[in-house]
Amino acid sequence: MNDPLRFVSIPENHYHDYRTDVIFKAYKWDPQVHDQNTIAKYVLFIEAETAKQLGEWAEQLSEETMKMEEALIHRLSLAKELGLPKKIQRALPLLSCYRREQNIRLMRFDFHPAETGWALSEVNSDVPGGMAEASVWPEIACRYADGLPGENTAMHLLKAFQSKIKKNGTVAFVHATSYSDDRQVMQFLGDYFAQHGLRSIYAAPDHLKWIEKKAFSIIEGETCAIDGIFRFFPLEWLVNLPQSAHWQGYYSSETPSCNNPVAMFTQSKRLPLIWDSLGVEAAVWKQFLPETRDPKFKPAEKDGWIYKPALGRVGEGISIKEAVSLKELAKIQKAALKEPKNWVVQRRFASHSIPAENGEAYHVCVGVFTVDGKNAGLYGRISPYPRIDANAIDIPILITKGRKNND
Repeated sequence: MNDPLRFVSIPENHYHDYRTDVIFKAYKWDPQVHDQNTIAKYVLFIEAETAKQLGEWAEQLSEETMKMEEALIHRLSLAKELGLPKKIQRALPLLSCYRREQNIRLMRFDFHPAETGWALSEVNSDVPGGMAEASVWPEIACRYADGLPGENTAMHLLKAFQSKIKKNGTVAFVHATSYSDDRQVMQFLGDYFAQHGLRSIYAAPDHLKWIEKKAFSIIEGETCAIDGIFRFFPLEWLVNLPQSAHWQGYYSSETPSCNNPVAMFTQSKRLPLIWDSLGVEAAVWKQFLPETRDPKFKPAEKDGWIYKPALGRVGEGISIKEAVSLKELAKIQKAALKEPKNWVVQRRFASHSIPAENGEAYHVCVGVFTVDGKNAGLYGRISPYPRIDANAIDIPILITKGRKNND
């Protein structure tokens, strides 16, 4: 494929200042995983027409995804095929009160340059990360590389909340409070919202109680009604809270939320297995997502298929041979065959690596955010091997200035 992507190096004599700016101004408090620096020494440039096209595809995918969620609310028997924990399945009837227009819907669609064009690996439907990376980080990068930032994800989220809660209202940023990598995401958004007139409260999931389906903070010194919820705590983790936490309140809540638990339907990688039973058009999904089957399917060409956990995150448990040891590969295959309802088998696409400097080349993931169905920003990650996982390097994406498609 013709490369609409290219790497540009941060000048070596400016990299230290750049990295410091990213850590303290873009809330990248965890700039290293083990011995791996996760702040790229490059900026990823994307052609304007390509960025526009990815945004349009993400908007179409978002609409299809929301329609599937709304269909599943009324087809809960099909939800049994999604590999959701039993406690979540028992809570799903509470979603009958869900109204799209009352909530804020945030998703991130992960596109990859492949040998045959663009491929889609998944939608991060429940608690997508990378919001500072898609908001303030590109603005920082513009000071070191001559490009244009794309859409600002935080701004789109702010406007969505402002349209659905009262002026100067209170937003609870719900997260795993003991994890700094989660807190940095919440602190970024909370500070951004506070700078624009909303009140921010940082809460663990059990710091909210529910009165007549409305959320209230029980934090000492910050007891108050909550006007909006931004949840950055995975739904499958909620079920591990004690019963006294009343986590089911998130499912029946009438307080505007991002994201409402309806997102659990489409977080599952097993969703393609029930597409054709939902009566919802999924043409764009079918165009970009590789063929997906139940692990009971026995592919004739085993090397052309990979296993994925139904509720996997950050690339965990994906059986791309170049990225896992033989021991881990065998463990994945055994788990998928033992509990097939928690896994899928998917046809593998040939990831196209992008050359950088000094003989380096990286596989790229371009995450496209949508907020309430509208294109809302780009989030980049790169890896030396064709699996984008927890060891991937974060990279800002800038749009190329003044370049034409035929240049």
